[in-house]
Amino acid sequence: MMTGSKNYKIISPSNWIDYELIDSGNFEKLERFGNYILSRPEPQAIWEKSLSESNWEKKYNAKFILDIQNSNGEKGHWIKKKDMPDSWNINYNYKNLSIKFNIKFNSFKHIGIFPEQADNWNFIYDSIVKNYEKDYKVLNLFAYTGGATLAAKAAGANVYHVDSVKSVINWANENMLSNNLQDIHWVVEDAFKFVQREVKRKNIYNGIILDPPAFGRGPNGEKWILEKQLNQIICECSKLLKHKNSFFILNLYSLGLSPLISENIINNYFPDKDIETGEVFFSDNFSKKLPLGTFARFFV
Repeated sequence: MMTGSKNYKIISPSNWIDYELIDSGNFEKLERFGNYILSRPEPQAIWEKSLSESNWEKKYNAKFILDIQNSNGEKGHWIKKKDMPDSWNINYNYKNLSIKFNIKFNSFKHIGIFPEQADNWNFIYDSIVKNYEKDYKVLNLFAYTGGATLAAKAAGANVYHVDSVKSVINWANENMLSNNLQDIHWVVEDAFKFVQREVKRKNIYNGIILDPPAFGRGPNGEKWILEKQLNQIICECSKLLKHKNSFFILNLYSLGLSPLISENIINNYFPDKDIETGEVFFSDNFSKKLPLGTFARFFV
């Protein structure tokens, strides 16, 4: 018996040249970003590595080590080999879309890009280019360093980029300048509070993108807990999205959350929409498929 959405898909982005998943296993992943290879923790890679530990260590230019005393499992430090720069650029291309990303190290394992989101960038770009209208407005919530923002802006949209971390907004602004783009609206604010205010202001958007973490803090200490607030924020977002010529995207990274959860919530507030749901993954060079989150999206 079939369950879930008739539009369920398992997607692996196929337009990458500057990204490659080389190997995965033993709770780690070995990735190439442009000319450099990184070793990072990966909680879903519970299988064995295909490469030996010695081969793995020979290949990487930098490795992220989690701090044992850190309780949240994210903070740590990088071990860099000789000639490994602190920052560099990679590019992504799709049709007439060309995006440059500034890659950097910090005290967390993330480096400013989620390559698995490339298929959503394609979806955003196509949705805007094919259905463009004057002042096509896009709201990107929990927007991080702005891959989706850049795709929307490059397609001609008027983009509002919302994140609670000022340093991340600055990083996104650097990406904008590197791509010779301008006039993105930067909003350093708690995403839920911003959405509530936009509802009161009766603002409307052609596109809404949500990429929420499992846990987070707003600039004034506001607490975000995904399971408790996801339903509420989608309810509010349903009041902001235009009824025609619009799109909606929800990404979830939390372990154990089925895409059926996203489908159920979206169906409740956006009834009768043709919702596409599924998982995103990359295959490493040994054909092991690494799951990297779920998505739900539609265009009307």
